[in-house]
Amino acid sequence: MKKEFRVKKNKEFQHAFKKGKSFANRQFVVYSLNKSSQEHFRIGLSVSKKLGNAVKRNQIKRYIRQVFHELDGELKNEFDYIIIARKPVADMDYHEVKKSLIHVLKLSRVLDRSYNGNNAKKE
Repeated sequence: MKKEFRVKKNKEFQHAFKKGKSFANRQFVVYSLNKSSQEHFRIGLSVSKKLGNAVKRNQIKRYIRQVFHELDGELKNEFDYIIIARKPVADMDYHEVKKSLIHVLKLSRVLDRSYNGNNAKKE
């Protein structure tokens, strides 16, 4: 995921927390903030130290980035997404993370409800 597609600054995170809409399941909380001026969505990740050591936290972040990379054509582009990983994510593999993220993104109505993974981009 390119750096310009990431939310990095604390100010941007706080703005999304205050103004954005939040949706959650047991594994993730997703804040989505509409920013009509941008051409591509951006993601910000938050993985607590409670989820494991640095290796585990980085693995979780890689899984989340990969899911967003695969959903590139399916998500609404004019949004910032802040993803907060919860405790159960530490014990999940990539496919479980993907399934859970797709579920919460459908709840937030930024991913088409009919999306099932078969119409994803092939690269």
